[in-house]
Amino acid sequence: MSRPPTFEPPGCARARTLSTGRGDFAVLDARPAGSLGGARGTAVLVPGFTGSKEDFIALLQPLADAGYRAVAIDGRGQYESPGGDDPAAYTLAGLGRDVLSQTAAITAEGDGGPVHLLGHSLGGLITRAAVLADPAPFRTLTLMSSGPARLGPSGRERLRLLGDALTTMSMAEVWEAMQALEPPADSEPTAAGGDSSQERLRERWLRTDPRQLIGTARALATEPDRVDELAAVQPLPKHVLSGERDESWPVPLMDEMAVRLGAARTIVAGAEHSPNTDRPAETAAALIAFWDRHGIRSRAADGGTPGDRTP
Repeated sequence: MSRPPTFEPPGCARARTLSTGRGDFAVLDARPAGSLGGARGTAVLVPGFTGSKEDFIALLQPLADAGYRAVAIDGRGQYESPGGDDPAAYTLAGLGRDVLSQTAAITAEGDGGPVHLLGHSLGGLITRAAVLADPAPFRTLTLMSSGPARLGPSGRERLRLLGDALTTMSMAEVWEAMQALEPPADSEPTAAGGDSSQERLRERWLRTDPRQLIGTARALATEPDRVDELAAVQPLPKHVLSGERDESWPVPLMDEMAVRLGAARTIVAGAEHSPNTDRPAETAAALIAFWDRHGIRSRAADGGTPGDRTP
């Protein structure tokens, strides 16, 4: 579970509801100072499993300072976005269609398109599904700490145990069981706002729709390798970004995926599965550099050099 440094957005961002053709979604919308839109481009940020839009809070100010509008989104059934009864809505295909609808709504607000798309962990698989369904709305794609296919055996076993628990226990009971197995790393009040990070994490968990967790856990346990399909989507520039350690997908596996994609490759020193919270300044700098290379005036540029690394 990713741990945002705070749940309070920076001054450049406001929490609001994004209305789309597929329903309403809670977002944090960060904009450059003195601008109605992102002067250098717009980015859509899609969180991972058990996560939320707050996972990107530490990136929002540096992205806005660099001139980018960044919209971090709670997916369907995540935290402050409503869920639904249809199991098909929680497949990667269904969640990918949500991303396409969210992107259409964001670009219709006047910023134009295409947008820079980023998915963290499970969000990488979701954004991949969106691009494979329709790449036209996107200027670039960044896969952050997301692998080529399903999780490995140990990850799948953890998902199986969680799925079994969610079908027999309440969300509150599952939370208490998880805390008993893995004590929180930090339960002190945060510097911003004085809230307890552990209390906010618990609130986020309790407000997440269990049907979303069950459906996306199934996706993480079964997704096939679709890297070759994504590589064939041209001329979309691609970027594989990760920490230097990762328990979900081994870093060498992401190295290989970047080569297969012909993608730019960034490894953030000192970061693990969540570079966005582990090393936000370095992660934001890598994103800005990649987006600048493929901005409005550089649409003909290629997707970077396979094997390139940003320390």
